Amino acid sequence: MLSGIRVLIGEDEVLIAAALSQALEDAEGEVVGVACSVREARQMIKQLPFDAAVLDLHLTDSEVTPVLEALHARKAPTVVYSGSELPEKVRVRHPELVALRKPVLPGRIVAEILRARRKGA
Repeated sequence: MLSGIRVLIGEDEVLIAAALSQALEDAEGEVVGVACSVREARQMIKQLPFDAAVLDLHLTDSEVTPVLEALHARKAPTVVYSGSELPEKVRVRHPELVALRKPVLPGRIVAEILRARRKGA
């Protein structure tokens, strides 16, 4: 389904990151990196080629607002996958953002990545 789409993951919980990576790889996607902090995510955005991103709202060192801004500037399709609601200020700034509340079946995450990529095309 994802057939070679390169995905960057921002997730600070190791088990969730591993399950998410496995789900994306099972759907024929390629996980290019997993960042557990905002600092790591921003570094990966600058250094790694990727086609889409899946992000938790909270990483080990902060909320992901700077990461969302960097992804937005790069016009990278992004899916938020978090245990909390998308803050109103983020929703207003990024109305196109897809936000899923944990837990979600892997097929839904894959479908939302594909939908986000179509919207950006």
